[in-house]
Amino acid sequence: MDLFEYQGKQYFARYGIPVSPGGVADTVEEAVAQAEKIGYPVVVKAQVQVGGRGKAGGIKLAENAAETRQHATAILGMNIRGHIVKRLWIEKASTIQEEYYASFTLDRSKKLHLGMLSARGGMDIEQVAAEDPNAIAKIWINPVDGLTEPVCRDWVAQAKLSPQAVAGVVDILLKLYRCYIEGDASLVEINPLIFTQEGIVRALDAKVSLDDPAISRHEEWKTFEGLAPTDERERLAKEKGLQYVGLDGNVGIIANGAGLAMSTVDIVHQVGGKPANFLDIGGGADADVLVDALTVISSDPAVKVIFINIFGGITRCEEVAKGIIEATQRVQLKAPIVVRLDGTNASEGRAMITAHLSDQLMMQSTMLAAAQKAVAMAGGK
Repeated sequence: MDLFEYQGKQYFARYGIPVSPGGVADTVEEAVAQAEKIGYPVVVKAQVQVGGRGKAGGIKLAENAAETRQHATAILGMNIRGHIVKRLWIEKASTIQEEYYASFTLDRSKKLHLGMLSARGGMDIEQVAAEDPNAIAKIWINPVDGLTEPVCRDWVAQAKLSPQAVAGVVDILLKLYRCYIEGDASLVEINPLIFTQEGIVRALDAKVSLDDPAISRHEEWKTFEGLAPTDERERLAKEKGLQYVGLDGNVGIIANGAGLAMSTVDIVHQVGGKPANFLDIGGGADADVLVDALTVISSDPAVKVIFINIFGGITRCEEVAKGIIEATQRVQLKAPIVVRLDGTNASEGRAMITAHLSDQLMMQSTMLAAAQKAVAMAGGK
């Protein structure tokens, strides 16, 4: 779950991270009221989950009520890279002396937490990395050890921040790491982390991605739902308990296991196609699960063909084949299906599918051949 800026700041505040005072507004009048309450000057900020708000005109400084009204009127309803602005964050303006970048996330390749810190905040970190990789100080943190103050101080020294800002930055980084760990986030990012002319270090922006499987531990997360644009496919999949991520292609994908599902997405790309989704049905591939999976994928009007890629381990292929056959009889399909079955009792499963082959149900013996067939039917190579 990705939070809006104002939600991220509210989350940061739970862990003692200093943020600028501000308030939420859904209307122009609410924006003016918040500005009057906070005191001028204020910044009117569009709340959308996409970068580039400033360049798009979604962040404006207001010195008085008239300017607040003008900017709020212009920003509400604005389309920023496909995201419609429905909410504003009205924030007390800051006197910025320096801007930094700070974040924590998981480095899956090293199986460690990754911290990144840079004196070049306010820019896309990808741009900084491309222009000057040495401008980003990185540390890898063993979850068992955590982030200690001595390690944090060495990290800040490596980033070469202003000496006057060191104490404040160290304090915020320790709190940010606690927010990342105890808050069950997959990413916490402050860009920019500012050092003000008054000598205060504060989070001027907040990007927080929460780890969805941890929701049972966080009753407060329910307050974060409702404002984000909902992908209807993902909503339907969530209702059915499916691991689904919507993409923008035309080849629907069903696989058993996250690794195989990701490999299926990759191979569709490699043979010139565009996956419409990631869908992992896990170890359960009976008729009911496949009915749910096919129902979700069939709800996507962009899907022109469905690629079912199954490798039977504990799940036997003849049981999967039985499920596929029954599911195709229970779901009104809008696109043909290409099946690849391999693994335990694959011969038996393939024989069952063969008896039901048609223009709507096809089968290939290998993952590559199935991907090529599906992409060709979808209008690719």
